[in-house]
Amino acid sequence: MTTEWAFKGQEVKEPFHYRMSGLDDVYLRSGYRLHDDGDVVIEDMDGLHRAIGLHLACNKKTLTGREIRFLRHEMDASQKCLATVLRVSDQTLARWEKGEIPIGDPEELLLRLTYLGHIGGQLNIPELSKRITEMDESSMSKEFFEKTDEGWKSAA
Repeated sequence: MTTEWAFKGQEVKEPFHYRMSGLDDVYLRSGYRLHDDGDVVIEDMDGLHRAIGLHLACNKKTLTGREIRFLRHEMDASQKCLATVLRVSDQTLARWEKGEIPIGDPEELLLRLTYLGHIGGQLNIPELSKRITEMDESSMSKEFFEKTDEGWKSAA
């Protein structure tokens, strides 16, 4: 499925400076066209955002606040939800996104892995956050496992 978005009144040069992502340094060499009425149409916006997210998660040395926010938005997660998964306060996450403090190396790695798990269909971030929030210490006292034809599994 091809999704398209039109941007009005934005000057179009080659390459096209794609500002709608909230990132300052994204340029498109193709995948867009200019309509007669001046609108810029971006083809397959979901695919573009996935490519941007993959680039950030796999190829960027250090994530900026805007890049952290971009990844969070792509996972459809609130600050509170993602902060729970990363085991930090939502205020800490907000300060990372504003560029007030740098994200720590372990948290940045976990954010990258969380994003990759999300786009791979392995992680539902809001559901994971809810499960972590609802856990209590007593539920962790005894863990039971059983052997099945498919291998060992939690018997919880």
